[in-house]
Amino acid sequence: QVQLVASGGGLVQPGGSLRLSCAAPGFTLGWYHIGWFRPSPGKEREGVSCIGNSGVNRYYADSAKGRFTISRDNAKNTVYLQMNSLKPEDTAVYHCAAVHQCRTYELRFNSWGRGTQVTVSS
Repeated sequence: QVQLVASGGGLVQPGGSLRLSCAAPGFTLGWYHIGWFRPSPGKEREGVSCIGNSGVNRYYADSAKGRFTISRDNAKNTVYLQMNSLKPEDTAVYHCAAVHQCRTYELRFNSWGRGTQVTVSS
């Protein structure tokens, strides 16, 4: 069973930056589209950003456009989320997960793995 691990979170002031990493030792992330998620009031989680398996296709929630950049290095078996111009409302636990399609954010597997805490506060 795949277990994705997110890292790189922390405490940052508004306007600051963080880079999150997603890794899965022993599993080939390059075979899958990977999404980043955070909690949502209406459902378990909402998609923040997603990247296709080749890295060509990239998707962003409206709240992330212009501030976040998703990328991947399949040789390093890692997916990244560069978060700039952070706002207090970005505060959340962020998870990464494999998805069937980036445009739907439908999970490929039934486990969220380990998330990372992002806190934006002055």
